[in-house]
Amino acid sequence: MRYLPLSREEIKRVIHGQGNASRVPVLLNFWLTPKAFGDKEAEVRRIIQDYPDDLRVIPLHIPDVYQAPEDDPSYRWSYMDKPEGAKALDQSGVIEDWDSQLEPLLNDFPSPDYPGLIPPCPKEDGRYRLGHWWYFFFERFWSLRGMEDALTDFYPYPEAVHALFARLTDFYKRMITRAHETLHLDGIFTSDDLGTQQTTFFSPEVFDRFFAPYYKEVIDHIHALGMDFWLHACGNIESLIPRFVDLGVDVLHPIQKYTMEERHIAQCYGDKITIWAGFDVQRIIPYGTPEDVRREVRFLLDTYARPEGRLILAAGNNMTPDTPMESLEALLDEALRYGEEVCKRFH
Repeated sequence: MRYLPLSREEIKRVIHGQGNASRVPVLLNFWLTPKAFGDKEAEVRRIIQDYPDDLRVIPLHIPDVYQAPEDDPSYRWSYMDKPEGAKALDQSGVIEDWDSQLEPLLNDFPSPDYPGLIPPCPKEDGRYRLGHWWYFFFERFWSLRGMEDALTDFYPYPEAVHALFARLTDFYKRMITRAHETLHLDGIFTSDDLGTQQTTFFSPEVFDRFFAPYYKEVIDHIHALGMDFWLHACGNIESLIPRFVDLGVDVLHPIQKYTMEERHIAQCYGDKITIWAGFDVQRIIPYGTPEDVRREVRFLLDTYARPEGRLILAAGNNMTPDTPMESLEALLDEALRYGEEVCKRFH
């Protein structure tokens, strides 16, 4: 191992804007699935063992939409079995009719006290601990309703949307409390992809009316437990960043390349929220040279680094099997090596 992970205390200092660590924190390996690389799996594992993640991500066993565990048939989001026939992921929703299906869905909601939700507590290793699940409010909404209906239900069925979000809020708060008590977490990380390549899926006004109250309730609960809230939100979400700041989002990922202008985001919000900067996985890492990769790492760190910290580096999303091994190693090496240089400027 070429580098030792940063400590929990160093990560907290960076997140809370209290100063830099000895280098820019890195959470890149989380976005790598070695098995996905096929015959390159062993090489991926060899590379990443030299470059540790500075945080430990602990997945929570959130319910599946249709499939329930053997010890609790009700621990799933749907109250009925999956219908036959293949559908696209974003159109395979459970709810086809709010009038007849909302009440059964809420009456058979999974329990956040399901024992298998919380994994065994890992051995303490000094790193910041981040409890994690995918799909927060919008993503869970469309997974149950289907994307097309989820984008229009705010108008004909506002009461149903609020009823679903209120029940999700209760589930999340209880789950988070249990996870904090059992796993000794420092933060909570979840996802809501709210943007397209050009703009958000819906207006800020819709976000304010339907999402902000429930975001705030969950985030306030997380803060009351002494933890930080981390949000992954792909796409152009610039119009929502001021809302995230006001709601108390502590760490925001990824500021997606080619959807927003990084320098502008850094100038406007870099002192208000910690940027978990996501390295581009659509173009630069699969198609660029190793030097292109190193150049982009330096650009991201130079753009977002501040004397008070508030910068963590990651991949923008899961890295794909067409990632050249030389570029992967260049990404990891430059992230840690140049991350040290950047922090020395502020010491």
